Amino acid sequence: MQSPVRFSSCRGVEFEIKPHPDPFAFPAPTKDEQKGSSSFWLSLFQGNSSRIFPSAVQRSASRASSHYCDLDFENDHHDEEAISLQILEEGKKEEKELNANPLPSASKREQQPKPARKPQSRLSIILLDQGLFTVYKRLFVVSLTLNITFLVLAATGHFQYARNRAALFSICNIFALTLCRSEAFLRVVFWLVVKLLGRSWIPIPIKTATTSLLQSLGGIHSSCGISSIAWLIYALVLTLKKRDYTSSEIIGVACTILALLCISALAAFPLVRHLHHNVFEGLHRFGGWTALALVWVFVILTVSYDPISKSYSNDFGSRLIKKEEFWFTVITTFLIVLPWVTVRRVPVKIYAPSSGHASIIKFQGGVKSGILGRISPSPLREWHAFGIISDGKTEHMMLAGAVGDFTKSLVSNPPSHLWVRQVHFAGLPYLVNMFERVLLVATGSGICVFLSFLLQPSRANVCMLWVTKGVDQNFGKEIKEMMSGHPKDKVIIHDTAVLGRPNVAQMSIDAAKKWDAQAVVVTSNPEGSRDVVNACKAAGFPAFGPIWDS
Repeated sequence: MQSPVRFSSCRGVEFEIKPHPDPFAFPAPTKDEQKGSSSFWLSLFQGNSSRIFPSAVQRSASRASSHYCDLDFENDHHDEEAISLQILEEGKKEEKELNANPLPSASKREQQPKPARKPQSRLSIILLDQGLFTVYKRLFVVSLTLNITFLVLAATGHFQYARNRAALFSICNIFALTLCRSEAFLRVVFWLVVKLLGRSWIPIPIKTATTSLLQSLGGIHSSCGISSIAWLIYALVLTLKKRDYTSSEIIGVACTILALLCISALAAFPLVRHLHHNVFEGLHRFGGWTALALVWVFVILTVSYDPISKSYSNDFGSRLIKKEEFWFTVITTFLIVLPWVTVRRVPVKIYAPSSGHASIIKFQGGVKSGILGRISPSPLREWHAFGIISDGKTEHMMLAGAVGDFTKSLVSNPPSHLWVRQVHFAGLPYLVNMFERVLLVATGSGICVFLSFLLQPSRANVCMLWVTKGVDQNFGKEIKEMMSGHPKDKVIIHDTAVLGRPNVAQMSIDAAKKWDAQAVVVTSNPEGSRDVVNACKAAGFPAFGPIWDS
């Protein structure tokens, strides 16, 4: 069987590779629209970023939709739900069938002609079409530039402390990249940001700049990974120049750590991660754990080694606790171990709507709006993250589109128990609480990250635009009832099986104007999210959507 193909996204929102082109076509912003940009300093941290149809959920007689925007990524590096190559081929056949037998449910007036567009790969959309100067890439460049500057100063003798403690700078970068991926730490950071900036008198540009910054911390994570390699290479060069002052064991351990870091960095390269995601996940998890264990060995060996007697001392405890390397390694270890301490096997209730294209997983305990969670059938092998739907009281649930081996098994052979991480994490949806009025745009099962904002009180007053196909068949009565009990100006549902395929970008702009939204947040496939974000920003609305490796 061919290895799965996976595709990455933002923290809290994930994309999946679809078997056929995006069902929605959005016009690109005109040059006149693009001229209305914000000032340079605010744009430095600006995020990547209708005709309103009736909000009644209508029954569709067409077959179930194959379009899902699932939030399903694995491990602590925003992992993704897999779609096999076989599914991609099946999708092509389904596309041909749909073209040969178009759905009669929407009138010609409702189905506006779409301009022909050149096919684009999902990878190019994420890496290039979202911009060469995104906040993510700016943070990457700034962090890398600082490290390179300090490294050059150390190498030229203008930064003696760094020259003498090059290994410490490598460990500091490992600590920083771990901090940018620590779900417990970021949960606290997101909470503080919402608490401090979620006030009506805080200027909107500050809120949007903060949102862009927090959404793009992956840029610092990636940069620190490369920088840790550079500093370790420099430390090894200096050590080999003074070979008589160290031991073969210390050099061997350092070289092994360097090899593991290089392998992890190469596996995380976008093209490799995109095409061989399972390899990336395995190397990042187990290679990272091995490297951390060796860092401990390295720190202890370097502290206990006496270059004069060329031997190791057993009495090194007092010297160890005075070393910065020790404390950075302690905190890094704590951040990595913490999520695994909270892993539990819990009972679940799983049922699927009539189409079998999705499953609803129910858990005990209420969860706040905007929070996401991870589940796993085998905790050491794979983790999948989903948006959480909850009224904040007695239970919460996840909506999983059946597109990969794991999510399909939830429909065909639902388990009675699943592994969970009890510490839920915050992502882009949680930052909705920082604004007063927000438009939430979702396609397919991407709705799961937003539903909690309708079910429980939250800081933000939200309007929800949901474009999907076959609400009854694909999502079931329970999801339908959650959406239908709200005013028409607050919930806009466009069932494409009944109303045809819309211009989602224009619908989003019109809804944002009517709602007087301070921000727009979208969860869709890569092309759809990009176009909605670009269109809304061109119309003057701060907009955010999934980005690569957020």
